[in-house]
Amino acid sequence: MDLKKNSNWWFALLLTAFFISSSWNHQMLSADDGSGKISKQKSSVSADKHKETPTFTNRLAKETSPYLLLHKHNPVDWYPWGTEAFEKAKKENKIIFLSVGYSSCYWCHVMERLVFENPQIAEYMNKYFVNIKVDREERPDIDDIYMTSLSVYFHLIGAPSNGGWPLSMFLTPDREPFAGGTYFPPTDQGGQMSFPRVLQRVHQLWSEDKKQVSQSATIIAREVARLQKEQAATETIAIESKLVTAGVRSINASYDAEFGGIDFSEVSPNSPKFPTSSKLALLQYDIQSPSKDSTSAESAKVLNYTLDAMANGGIYDHLGGGFHRYSTDRYWHVPHFEKMLYDNGQLASLYANAFEQTGNIQYKNVTEGIVDFVLRELTDTQGGFYSALDAETDGVEGKHYAWSQAELKSALGDDYDLFAEFYGLNEPARFEHGYVLHRVTSLEELAPKKDMTPEALEGKLATLRQKLHTIRSKRKPLLIDDKILTSWNGLMIEGMATAGRILKRPDYTAAAEKAAQFILEHMRDDKGHLYRSYRTGQARLNAYLDDYAFLVKGLLALHQATGKQQWLDQARELTDLQIELFWDQKEHGFFFTTHDHEQLIARTKNAYDAAIPSGNSISTLNLIELSERTHQPKYREYANQTLQLFGKTIKRYPGRCAQLVQAVGEYIESPLTQNQSAISIPTGDFVSLEDSNVIADEQLAARNPGLELLMAAGLGQTKEKKKLVTAKAYLSVDRLPAGKTCQVAIVLAIEKGWHINTNPASPDFLVPTTFTIKSNQSVKLSDVKYPTGHAFRVTGFDEPLQVYEKQAIIRGTLEVPGNSAGKEETLELKIKYQACNDKTCIRPTTISLKGKFQIAKPGEQVRQINQKWFQPTATN
Repeated sequence: MDLKKNSNWWFALLLTAFFISSSWNHQMLSADDGSGKISKQKSSVSADKHKETPTFTNRLAKETSPYLLLHKHNPVDWYPWGTEAFEKAKKENKIIFLSVGYSSCYWCHVMERLVFENPQIAEYMNKYFVNIKVDREERPDIDDIYMTSLSVYFHLIGAPSNGGWPLSMFLTPDREPFAGGTYFPPTDQGGQMSFPRVLQRVHQLWSEDKKQVSQSATIIAREVARLQKEQAATETIAIESKLVTAGVRSINASYDAEFGGIDFSEVSPNSPKFPTSSKLALLQYDIQSPSKDSTSAESAKVLNYTLDAMANGGIYDHLGGGFHRYSTDRYWHVPHFEKMLYDNGQLASLYANAFEQTGNIQYKNVTEGIVDFVLRELTDTQGGFYSALDAETDGVEGKHYAWSQAELKSALGDDYDLFAEFYGLNEPARFEHGYVLHRVTSLEELAPKKDMTPEALEGKLATLRQKLHTIRSKRKPLLIDDKILTSWNGLMIEGMATAGRILKRPDYTAAAEKAAQFILEHMRDDKGHLYRSYRTGQARLNAYLDDYAFLVKGLLALHQATGKQQWLDQARELTDLQIELFWDQKEHGFFFTTHDHEQLIARTKNAYDAAIPSGNSISTLNLIELSERTHQPKYREYANQTLQLFGKTIKRYPGRCAQLVQAVGEYIESPLTQNQSAISIPTGDFVSLEDSNVIADEQLAARNPGLELLMAAGLGQTKEKKKLVTAKAYLSVDRLPAGKTCQVAIVLAIEKGWHINTNPASPDFLVPTTFTIKSNQSVKLSDVKYPTGHAFRVTGFDEPLQVYEKQAIIRGTLEVPGNSAGKEETLELKIKYQACNDKTCIRPTTISLKGKFQIAKPGEQVRQINQKWFQPTATN
């Protein structure tokens, strides 16, 4: 669609753009005489709004959002988003000025102090505009739609500007956007038009030609609606591994090999760097994926170097733990200092998983730093997690975190030189307000120079960090955005549960459970529907797709960490409700808002990840996991339909929808998908029983004398709380041959660090791994061939154990009766095993794989499939 062809509305649009982007060096105009002019005055306003008794109080005083409450004493006659403001705009035929921001946004604070606290500017706004203030974290739907509107507007006028906050948009009384920008200063600065002149020009344009402005706004609104609508899939997309490979390679291609990080461009090398957690999570998935694709080595290099760079840089708070929002430089040294819950929730998961993958102790320390920070500074007494920690003190961003050399020398005394050498204090300060701590060397490099061991050096540095943290904690406290958002809490619950499980920290797991319980008890209505936000005892605003999806993700992580059925049940209940409220029955996928949500100029259905992943991608991952854990095929079908809807997007922009790319990989590797491809008929899925449904042979365990010897050797016995062994079954044919034989292969994947016993077991008192079947058509299993294991030594045993690790493939022959031709066969394949590591053994467990298969009719062709699992090379 060429939006520029309509000359009438395009002229109006360009006129508006000219007003807003003009670099004329005008002064502010004289007193308002009814013509829409504003008197000239100084724009300096105290950063501390609470030093004097407030002169003004507006409608925002009745809100609960900390961001909106910051503006309650502005002289601007602010309205919250709602009917009252819309009716006033229509009744008085006035332009709506929409200002969107959030509490920890630095430039939002600046514009408030210099513009919205200015009585003369406020007077003009109140006279000629209906002014609406929105917290983007409470209303992400409004923020998304009008940020897209700004992008369309900038694109049409050829402006190079990007979006950002504060978002400043001008709307018709019908809420259709026609012009906007981000931060506007109180006076003309550096070629940027002042906000008072912007207001005057927009008011003049509206007064002189409302029809043209309305036409421009309508066309922009239609373009926004078009961009927000994902077109229905017109053809089936092959869900295949090359989509994952393409996504991984696109991310790795944007790697900064010198300083770490992704989304790097040599054209603009000094651009800010973000954690990009969704993309890093895809790389982490690629590393541990059983497909062993050629990209995994490169992914490991990119991921680990980036995690190292962030952990060493100033973006990580080396004294208080947790990550700041992003780095303002290529080197990760000077951050944008706000701390967001959603960043830290995602990064807790990333670093915990990285520790599990690599054993790198720094990743463990960083994970604990994140979680301890959140528990200390962002946790409500009832268990929920707060949203953010502000960036500024007394109008200065980063002042709370910065140090002068004099301060540090006074605090550390004789230890200053050691600390300075480790944390970059011998370099010039890169931040205008002082030093931001960042590691410039490693323990292993510095320790020998100081005649210390790395452990002793770390102990010394930890003591010094604690001393500085104590001093810093006495500085003026930062503003906390203490609203509790369901979606962000879901991300933190996942991160904390993952950290608790991997780091073996039951206190972290308990905190995650407490937060989940708080949301489920206090942030739902009487129908069980979730609310978006909670503060000061009030839960408000209907939840969005992200709230359901991210909370379900957290509940599934809790189920994995604790083995408690209640978390799986709650995840399933909320997913069913999510499908009811958000699913597009016609074109598939999930809308961002519920079916009964207020009507806006567009209804979003998004696949792209940003600072947080898209709700559709996380929902797809949840559906895949739920299909495996509950054995409900409907979840798998919803996942498939969502992937089909976004298939073209995944193919064209895999790097922009990393979590959907990961969902493709997990869908392919799901036991349900694998088993369907193994038998090539829709009704023939083998179903793998999961943790909550495993068959534990406790009586056998109790009477097995070998367990007593294991206990004597220091190997305790516990119940399996996570999926240590998974099984996939493959037939050698696409249907069972009547009166003949076919082959079956069981592929066991064994969790890293664990093993299962061989068959026959050695020593012979151990529980062997066995494979048996049950059949309704008298199909028999014969000639079972177990792989050869390898030696595993355990303290207390004279001879080594013979075990399987990582993978084991068991093969057998199925003998099909001749009188069963044309009938349906129900097979149940059982694999019994006992998993152990070097400290403990679980009780003997049985996995049951079930499926229904057609037996070939007389003369019907039987095709050979899955032959790679029956070749001699397909062994351990």
